[in-house]
Amino acid sequence: MTDPSNSAVNLAKDIAFRLRVLDEYLTEATPRHASEILSEVLDIENGLLTGVTHLVETGSRFAQSQAHRGMLPPEVWLAMGRAANELHCVGTDLDEHAATIKQLGTPPAAVSTTPPNPVASAMVVRRSR
Repeated sequence: MTDPSNSAVNLAKDIAFRLRVLDEYLTEATPRHASEILSEVLDIENGLLTGVTHLVETGSRFAQSQAHRGMLPPEVWLAMGRAANELHCVGTDLDEHAATIKQLGTPPAAVSTTPPNPVASAMVVRRSR
């Protein structure tokens, strides 16, 4: 029978490797493809950043329990908690821009062959007397 803790360690290593691969894809991606990748990363519900934030929060709770037992210095727990809070703030800041990034990946609407009817801008409309 396999050791479940070893399986989790291997999973963490695999995820770290895949993140490096994803970074390479992002580096070479077209703007449309890059925006699709970033949209998935920044998805506030199920995105990568949210997942990492939850993982660090869980790590913080682990560090807290170990600090209370005297197994870890309190500074470790505080650093993990600070990291979780910072990641949460970064995610919140980026969430307000996620739609703009996602829009970059949306193909433009089909261009009409007939020109649109010109409409005067409020800045150029003059009042006739």
